[in-house]
Amino acid sequence: MRAAVQVFHEQGVEKTTLGDIARAAEVPLGNVYYYFKAKDQLVEAAVAAHCEQLDALTAQLDALPDPAVRLKTLVAGWVDQRETAARFGCPFGTLATELDKRDDGLDRAAAKVMRALLDWVECQFTQLRRADAAALAVELVAAYQGMSVLTNTLRDPDLMAVQGERLRSWIDGIASR
Repeated sequence: MRAAVQVFHEQGVEKTTLGDIARAAEVPLGNVYYYFKAKDQLVEAAVAAHCEQLDALTAQLDALPDPAVRLKTLVAGWVDQRETAARFGCPFGTLATELDKRDDGLDRAAAKVMRALLDWVECQFTQLRRADAAALAVELVAAYQGMSVLTNTLRDPDLMAVQGERLRSWIDGIASR
């Protein structure tokens, strides 16, 4: 599964074959076919893996004592991935964008993962007693997706570092109001 997530991120769904995934996982192709009869089943499993990763991440962040700290730690984690973003874009955003071009339901599965992130971020802003928590959540996630696209397009990881610092300052400003 990890190999599929990685190869889909690096090559995109359409360019990836089950053979590519078998090579990345260092297993015989037959092993991949044993568990996944078609590439779409593997794509669906990759979306589920992203959901599990998000659940694990937000559970870790929820252990932190303060919602502003949780949000800034989330941003720091995004910034830590800036080299990967510069090369391939956001691991989930690029997949969601590619799946949106399809009309087979996988686009809606991807939307659920993005909605879960928005809901978690909104909850943090709600805990900061912000009446505009939903709008702030969209603003934060959109800022990340935007900086990820720009970092990838310009192949400039420093852009993400600078924008991440701006977002952390923005969160501090919101938390102090």
